[in-house]
Amino acid sequence: MSLFEQWQDLIGNQTDETFPTFWENYSSTEKKIYSSILDHPTEKVTGTFDELVAKYSADPIIFMGFLDGIQSSLKKGHDIEKFDETSQIELDIDLEKLYYNMLAAEADYLYGLPQWETILSAEKREEIVKNYKRSKTVVKEKTPGRNDLCPCGSGKKYKKCCGK
Repeated sequence: MSLFEQWQDLIGNQTDETFPTFWENYSSTEKKIYSSILDHPTEKVTGTFDELVAKYSADPIIFMGFLDGIQSSLKKGHDIEKFDETSQIELDIDLEKLYYNMLAAEADYLYGLPQWETILSAEKREEIVKNYKRSKTVVKEKTPGRNDLCPCGSGKKYKKCCGK
């Protein structure tokens, strides 16, 4: 079974009883990895899967979960489904996208890390937060009035066409 399949199996088989322990393990590992990465934001993270697991003192399956989560924040993603212990990894992270994705994941323990204050200015973080909130805003389309032209394009008034 591949590392990715083991990760999928682990996440898919959580119960109400096992989830709190799993989540504590996963989130603490994730926070430790991100803290280390954000301490040196200009450095690319590179190495084999095993080297990075050792560098971050992480469980291999939990590290696979980290890789699964960071995929959408990378400038160039990886085919993590085929990763094994010897796979070469290079994480070229788009930091603004990472911050946005942390907001989207509602991971306050990550987007609240103090390292962000030196990486992104307060104005830039506010702009990203506004963009995130704007992306979640649902805009209701104006419904046609009875004397407006019908939106179906017939040229008739709405009340005589689709509004009947």
